[in-house]
Amino acid sequence: MEGIRKKVPFMAKFFGDKKFYKMVLAIAVPIMIQNGITNFVSLLDNIMIGRIGTEQMSGAAIVNQLLFVYNLCIFGGVSGAGIFTAQYFGQKDHEGVRQTFRYKLWLAVILTAATIALFLGAGEPLIQMYLQGDGTTKEIADTLVYGKQYLQIMLIGLPAFMMVQVYASTLRECGETLLPMKAGVTAVLVNLLFNYILIYGKFGFPALGVRGAAIATVISRYVEIMIVVFWTHRHSEKNPFAKGLYRTLKVPLNLTKKILIKGTPLLLNETLWASAMAMLAQCYSVRGLNVVAGMNISNTINNVFNIVFIALGDSVAIVVGQLLGAGKMKEARDTDNKMIMFSVLCCTGVAVVMLVLAPVFPMLYNTNEQARELAKYFIMVTAIFMPQNAFLHAAYFTLRSGGKTIITFLFDSVFIWVVSVPVAFILSRYTGLPVVAIYIFVQAADMIKCIIGFVLVKKGVWLQNIVSS
Repeated sequence: MEGIRKKVPFMAKFFGDKKFYKMVLAIAVPIMIQNGITNFVSLLDNIMIGRIGTEQMSGAAIVNQLLFVYNLCIFGGVSGAGIFTAQYFGQKDHEGVRQTFRYKLWLAVILTAATIALFLGAGEPLIQMYLQGDGTTKEIADTLVYGKQYLQIMLIGLPAFMMVQVYASTLRECGETLLPMKAGVTAVLVNLLFNYILIYGKFGFPALGVRGAAIATVISRYVEIMIVVFWTHRHSEKNPFAKGLYRTLKVPLNLTKKILIKGTPLLLNETLWASAMAMLAQCYSVRGLNVVAGMNISNTINNVFNIVFIALGDSVAIVVGQLLGAGKMKEARDTDNKMIMFSVLCCTGVAVVMLVLAPVFPMLYNTNEQARELAKYFIMVTAIFMPQNAFLHAAYFTLRSGGKTIITFLFDSVFIWVVSVPVAFILSRYTGLPVVAIYIFVQAADMIKCIIGFVLVKKGVWLQNIVSS
């Protein structure tokens, strides 16, 4: 009987009823679809470019790795304010939501302008950082040329990307996840069409290769933002924050201070984390251009599958954040336990699918056998560590939902710079270990973070309302 009594609390603590999972999936699935669309576009770009040749694919991949730092800067910036947006919405304070939107807008404009200036001034040396490994002089020169072509066009799409993130994040934090998804579906169809036309030169258009892929992406982003902005303001009764949104662009000083205190560590965290990921890629790249190509193929398919734990993590931030804002602490803890377990179990299933696809997916690329073989093993390693990453992501968003951004800063970006990057740097430059083995060591180091995250979540340090004071 004692054994039976132990099992019941465990089930009640970590597993919800049908209504609970419907609620979670109603939030998570549209986010999965929207993020999936974004990553599917990248995958299609990647495959289409990859079928032209290794140099074109590697040039675009290097630029996308650099732009990834910008993408996460924007994500971190809007997410810092988003903690307040979710809790204001939980209190039905629409003016508070408007003010957080304006803060996001100002921050996104500053970050985007700085990024464009940086890439216009230092784009070439940044790309060259990834061209230090083995490869012929011609291969390296061609990769640089294709990377520069791709970057110059992609910069035109940054303002649209910025606005999509500002609007879509606010809509999601206010419970509207379907519209961003629908806009994303339209964008992917536009991107698909123009990819086909401009990369390969169909219907009388010139074959533009990597430039065509960049142009198609830029067009799709402007289509997406037009849909999101038009719908949001057209349905202001459903989105009360849209009423009088641009009547002023001022943000109250008191709120600005609050967001800066809570949000700056988050912005720094995302920026440092993304730059650390770029540094990790650079460490692997010293083993040659085949590693760059193999890592690119792996990252492309990994990003598509990663949408599951990313969307479930976003859902934790939204659902738990709203419960905290409403002062429902006990319900917030209970919901969080169930959502973390759900995320880990879902991603275990996803990992199995990835392992099956690992030998098949690299065959879609017109590259050499060594690059394909490396890609296969990179995909397999990522799949094995996916349940671990699912827990880490959910734990991160749990801490963040309660405004514990200093802790998340230490937990995430400080850890990767202090542990992961030094491991990759030392092993890639001072040992003869195969690059796949180095990749495994870097992934395995995150087990330390799992232990820290488990302790912090269990202690409940995140259980607080940050907008009532």
